[in-house]
Amino acid sequence: MKASGSARPKRGKAARGGLRYEHRPGRPAGDANTGKRDRGWLLGCVTIPVAFLALLAPVLYLDTVWGRDIWAGLAPAWPGGAYAFAGCVGALVPPVFLAFVAPLTRMDWKKSRLTALARVLAALPGLAGGWLLAGIIAATLRPRHRRDWNGSCHARGGPCWVHDAYPFLWAVGTAATLAVVALLIGLFARRVRRTDDTAQAAGPADSPAGTAS
Repeated sequence: MKASGSARPKRGKAARGGLRYEHRPGRPAGDANTGKRDRGWLLGCVTIPVAFLALLAPVLYLDTVWGRDIWAGLAPAWPGGAYAFAGCVGALVPPVFLAFVAPLTRMDWKKSRLTALARVLAALPGLAGGWLLAGIIAATLRPRHRRDWNGSCHARGGPCWVHDAYPFLWAVGTAATLAVVALLIGLFARRVRRTDDTAQAAGPADSPAGTAS
């Protein structure tokens, strides 16, 4: 009877020791996670605006330096005229976007940092092409308010001049973009279908019954 009575306090002490192990004195639970969360928010607040400005700066530069020359000189001299040039620009948007995004979708920093860095470098040509196309398109954007459609906007090569000289420019560029998107989707679906057919054809041959026969 005495032995059984002396065993109970020992169990209570073990339980109290376990509680002290989970909640360390002077260090409330969850402080580490809160600190990491705060640092993540701070890093995101700093990184996102910087990345946005880094992506926007080349577009503004291209628009300011070459925008008027492109639509006043290059586009009219393009084979087929400015509408053909707009169609080429619209057709290049989907493949350039894929050239930028495709390498990044296969990037895995945890698996191999060297390979991930190579993926980032492989995406740079697509990023440069996106800057160029965005600068060309941005040169056709008129100011939001009509009161800002001044003489500079209507000057040769300006956004207002482009819309007056080529009123269906946006329709041609958008149609070209949608046509290329539909083509890429069709090619992707065809590739997936061929892959499935190949897997189904190879399935019976790799099965035990096919091997035995």
